[in-house]
Amino acid sequence: MLPVDLPDTVRDALLAPLVDHACHGVRRDELTRGRFELLLNEGGSPAPPGTTHFDTPLGAAVRRWCAPVLGLEPHAPPPVYLSRRAELGAAEVNRLLLRASGVSAFLVDTGPEGADLLTAAEMGSGGEAAAGEVVRIEQIEQDVAEMAGVAVDYLDSLGDELSARAARAVALKTVVAGLCGLGLDSARPSRGAVLAAANRRLADPKQPLAEPALARHLLWSAADVARERGLPMQIHAGLGACDAGPHLADPALLTGFIRALQPAGVPVVLLTCYPYQRQAAYLAHAFPHVYVDVGLALAHTGAGSPRVLAELLELAPFHKQLYGSGCRELAETCHLGAVYFRRALGAALKARLDAGEWSAADAARIAHMIGAGNARRVYRL
Repeated sequence: MLPVDLPDTVRDALLAPLVDHACHGVRRDELTRGRFELLLNEGGSPAPPGTTHFDTPLGAAVRRWCAPVLGLEPHAPPPVYLSRRAELGAAEVNRLLLRASGVSAFLVDTGPEGADLLTAAEMGSGGEAAAGEVVRIEQIEQDVAEMAGVAVDYLDSLGDELSARAARAVALKTVVAGLCGLGLDSARPSRGAVLAAANRRLADPKQPLAEPALARHLLWSAADVARERGLPMQIHAGLGACDAGPHLADPALLTGFIRALQPAGVPVVLLTCYPYQRQAAYLAHAFPHVYVDVGLALAHTGAGSPRVLAELLELAPFHKQLYGSGCRELAETCHLGAVYFRRALGAALKARLDAGEWSAADAARIAHMIGAGNARRVYRL
């Protein structure tokens, strides 16, 4: 799996247990081929007639790296792979793939929770790992909006509920990029603007949050709670956060908010960011409180993942980079995130060692930092 001729210390560092600081629960139910293929594609749409989502980098990676974990030969055809998956059952497939990832701790985004998804505790149990909960602030906002009768109650309840949920969390997370985009005004909105937006919101509270003033209020309220609790704020950008438009998921659009948040000392963790990993690397380079990963881009780009990670390594400080699989619904994405992280980082380390840029001790130390050490420090594990 790793490049040949790596020093033993570097190889050991790459194969050491990872901290998956950004993942989701995987499905506990049995999946038809149609449902499985939908989950291979971030767009959530079926492949065109006569084609298949197995003919993607992620689909090819499933057949190459997940098939052997389930007892098949590499490159097993899709029908054979799915038949074996059904034969083993979802619980056993999840157990095998989660444990094969070599993760010592899963930090799990638990919102929106569903009965078909494993909880954080179940992810930890299945993977023989520790587990922590990452609280999604938009899910809290949705719950409050559906319960509040008037705008003032909405505002009061939102702050209280954020504080209560944060008490058991290792981080707060926002997916505002997929709702309103990241190009929001970075200033705190006025109370009047928030009340007016809350009145509009409560007219149809079951709809996803789409009021920019409320999104800004939610971000700043979460930042206040994160500061009080000493928690990081995760912000999803790029791939997987593009519902409002891919151009609005560029983390560079957050520069004003990031700068305004710096005096509070709240760590900001930019998740995934592809295809904007260079912008994210710049933000991690320029701001002392910004951290970054490339998340689910590793599994989705498959054999192309070394180039993605290499662009992050160009500028982002090594103590600012984290490992996260971004896995969602399919346990395959958890395993593949780990596989391609180790392969991509191994390739980058080998290139630097061969060029005489780094010593073996440097390479091993950096592999340990990015794989687990930085996450343990940022999340106080």
